[in-house]
Amino acid sequence: MLVPMAFKLPESVLVVVHTPRLDVLLLERASGGLWQSVTGSCEPDDPDLEATARRELLEETGLSVGTLTDWRQINRYEIWAQWRARYAPDVTHNVEHVFAFQVAEQTVATLDPAEHVAQLWLPWQEAMQKVFSPTNRD
Repeated sequence: MLVPMAFKLPESVLVVVHTPRLDVLLLERASGGLWQSVTGSCEPDDPDLEATARRELLEETGLSVGTLTDWRQINRYEIWAQWRARYAPDVTHNVEHVFAFQVAEQTVATLDPAEHVAQLWLPWQEAMQKVFSPTNRD
C-alpha cells in the first residue's frame, strides 16, 4: 500500500550560528553545493518556532549548547521552482523566521551527509558573500 507523502509546511526557520567574535558557521548543501546557515521547515509536532529552531540545529549540526535568540525578523519569499514540488500545489511562498545561535567558540558540527557535506566558519562579512540565499545574506 502506498502512503501519500506529506507536503512541507510553508513556514520555516533560518538559524545563524555564530561566535561572540561573529564568526559564522556555514553548511554546504549535499544537493547543488550551495552554502547556507541552518534552515528547516516547521513540522506539525513542533510546539513553537523556538522548538523548530532547536530541532533543526540539533538535526543539522548536533549543536545544543549555546544561546538561541529570536531576531523577530520575518522574510517572505517565493519558493524556488526546483523545490516547489515539496509543497502543496497551491503554495508558492514561504515565511521564514530568523534566529541566531551563539556558541562560545568555533566547533565542529555533526553533519547529516544526506543534507550537508561540508562546514566552514567565516567572519560574518565573508559568510554574507558565500551564502546563496538572499534572506540568509540579509
